[in-house]
Amino acid sequence: MTWLKEVKKLDAVFSRYIRLSRSDENGIATCITCGCKKPWKEQQCGHFMSRSHYSVRFDELNCDVQCVKCNMFRQGESYIFSLRLDEKHGKGTSEMLYQKSKQSQKIPKEELIEMRKEYQRKFDGLH
Repeated sequence: MTWLKEVKKLDAVFSRYIRLSRSDENGIATCITCGCKKPWKEQQCGHFMSRSHYSVRFDELNCDVQCVKCNMFRQGESYIFSLRLDEKHGKGTSEMLYQKSKQSQKIPKEELIEMRKEYQRKFDGLH
């Protein structure tokens, strides 16, 4: 399997984990940027700093639930996302993620596979 296919497989598992782990006991997940509430399967895993930055692509602090409107049609609402991150995780979180995103990183294929297995275990543990 190619490296990119492993990234896509990890993306899928990581996204499911982020959305379910941020949902309430009824499976309702709230968009970090607009507050829209929907079942976690109908929401998306939004990234504050773009997924093109592999140094933060799978960083749980960099990700949260977003509705399709905010994540896709409003290009992630990065300014509002940054404010919510700082509210949720402490002042300076968005700045730290911004700085971390500037670091170049290519994740080895073997590490992608291990990360996928770990996030699958974490996801399975949420049920």
